[in-house]
Amino acid sequence: MTQSPATVRLKPGRDKSLRRRHPWVFSGAVAQVAGSPAPGATVMVLDANGEPLGHGAYSPQSQIVVRMWNFEPAEPIDASWFRTRLEQAVQWRSAYQGVRGACRLVNSESDSLPGVIIDRYADFLVCQFGTAGAEFWRAVIVESLSELSASVLPGITGVYERSDLDIRPKEGLAPRLGVLAGSEPPPLIEIEESGLRFAVDVYGGHKTGFYLDQRVNRALVSQHARGAEVLNCFAYSGGFGLAALQGGATRVVNVDSSAPALELSQHNAGLNSFKEDQIEMVEGNVFQVLRQFQHEGRQFDLIVLDPPKFVESRERLNRATRGYKDINLHAFRLLRPGGQLFTFSCSGLLEPALFQKIVADAALDAGRSGQILAHLEQAPDHPVLLSFPEGNYLKGLHCRVE
Repeated sequence: MTQSPATVRLKPGRDKSLRRRHPWVFSGAVAQVAGSPAPGATVMVLDANGEPLGHGAYSPQSQIVVRMWNFEPAEPIDASWFRTRLEQAVQWRSAYQGVRGACRLVNSESDSLPGVIIDRYADFLVCQFGTAGAEFWRAVIVESLSELSASVLPGITGVYERSDLDIRPKEGLAPRLGVLAGSEPPPLIEIEESGLRFAVDVYGGHKTGFYLDQRVNRALVSQHARGAEVLNCFAYSGGFGLAALQGGATRVVNVDSSAPALELSQHNAGLNSFKEDQIEMVEGNVFQVLRQFQHEGRQFDLIVLDPPKFVESRERLNRATRGYKDINLHAFRLLRPGGQLFTFSCSGLLEPALFQKIVADAALDAGRSGQILAHLEQAPDHPVLLSFPEGNYLKGLHCRVE
């Protein structure tokens, strides 16, 4: 692919964020597009005076009309550039990759590769191309991964695509799934994490198949679970529940609305030789189950709330805050004195300070007082670019209640 001669000129005063190396240019900041760039093609971004600021990917159908690749006008965006960026991202994560480990290798904007997600599950890579720019360079990225498998990515036997992200229609892209290189993944890929075995469904599982971003927080739950009766809400494949049992929990109740998710959770429990009477699987709406448990007078020593993203847009923020407050309110009511709550939000539009206020208000309405023991976030293989705070999407609190 050759460098596009197209340019995007900004309106006066709209270059401040780019000079701070924030990678997004919104459509309202654009004064002129010259050169008729195709969707995903590389454009040079200019300030109002025509000074080059760097290169980005053009996306005419998105509100984010340019996502920056770099801030070096003299540095071309070509196949070599992508290979270098991919190699750098993979190399510094070498400590997180084991023989049958799982790890995020590329984390979109935070690795200067907007729209590109690449996760490793044992011998397989799973890719997501979420933006027009990522789609434009898709073949080059896949070829680079094949080249890197001979050096910094040994043991990879196949590359699979899970480009079924919600963002793709906003970029004018249809969903796409399938093998990109090498062999086809098995129905379930077995990985290891902190001594636990998990089966990952990369074909239809959440995200690319597993919540890699919660690795550190699962380990933290394990450390605090000895002797506890644990309620694991939005359990999916049972990660937090198995971590709690590994840490010495006496019993775990997994709640999820998806029967297939609970079946996978049961499968993972069997992989780790936990006894059936140690785990209770409850299929149902978490909001309703929490109310039912409260009505039944059930209580727990440790509760995990790890819901899906409630906030899809700023217009839905108020509704989402009510949802977060509701589940936290009932969790506080179900905790025994001295109990612990691990509560999370993966909604990037929900600020950490607001999330903390929601949880505090929920405790107040539940008539409980407590302490924040730790502020929690995503695992270090999901880094946050200093100039892109939006990358810090996962927030959590570890609380103790009286």
